[in-house]
Amino acid sequence: MRIATAVAGAGVAVLALAGCMTSYPTESFPGDPEETLQSVGGEEDGVMISWLHQGGQIALTTWGSSTCPVVGSDISVVSPAGEGNTVAITTENPAENQICTMDYVPHTSVFWTPQEVITGEPLTVQVLGEEFVLPIK
Repeated sequence: MRIATAVAGAGVAVLALAGCMTSYPTESFPGDPEETLQSVGGEEDGVMISWLHQGGQIALTTWGSSTCPVVGSDISVVSPAGEGNTVAITTENPAENQICTMDYVPHTSVFWTPQEVITGEPLTVQVLGEEFVLPIK
């Protein structure tokens, strides 16, 4: 009986931890991410995608107005590992009638890497109508 209770308890713990993975950003801040492993894109593209924390997180950095940044709002799996290894990041734009400064600065949104994709094969990231391929970390 104790073994069954322990196994059931472990199953509940696994489900609870799986629920901790979110699709919304864990961080959103002005500036570039620190300690990136691999990055594609950059300031001249207006978008940069980076592996962070040994591949445990993905950073989206966009460049634009500091008072009206384009921020990542959601990450979803388009195709899992072995079938394309692709995610899509949805962004939120500032309101059309919002007054924005004329500067050009980075803003970063950080997401947990979805469990259905892996760092052992290139990851395609779809964002703002473009595709960026992060190399194997």
